[in-house]
Amino acid sequence: MAGGLAAVLVAAAVIVWRQAPSVAQQAAPEHPLDAAPVTAPPERTQLPEPTREQKRLARYDKDKDGVVSRDEYLASRRKAFAKLDRDGDGRLSFEEYAVKTSDRFAQADSSRDGRLSAAEFATTARKPTPRKPDCAAKPDEEA
Repeated sequence: MAGGLAAVLVAAAVIVWRQAPSVAQQAAPEHPLDAAPVTAPPERTQLPEPTREQKRLARYDKDKDGVVSRDEYLASRRKAFAKLDRDGDGRLSFEEYAVKTSDRFAQADSSRDGRLSAAEFATTARKPTPRKPDCAAKPDEEA
């Protein structure tokens, strides 16, 4: 009987202990945000697609500081110049500058007489590049 009475007293003590507010809760002042109702976090929204100009700026802005320096702006021209400067002397001769045009002329001049007939000249015309459609049309799906 003493054991049963001890068990009841221990159970009662546990119940009272769990229901009593802790010392930390009693000492802490109530903060206005503590009383605010808990709401779900806001849904993530997709960032707008960058504009054409924003994409262009990003291509030029190599150090990603939000501005395009003179060196960054001219970098593509330097690469193009270096491709044309075959002998690497930092200067473009007319032959280096016009190498593609000279090659195209030589290819079109099938008679090798240094002149292009009308038929030969017609082969130098650039082929038109097909335009990409402004939007991608999706084929109709059949159910």
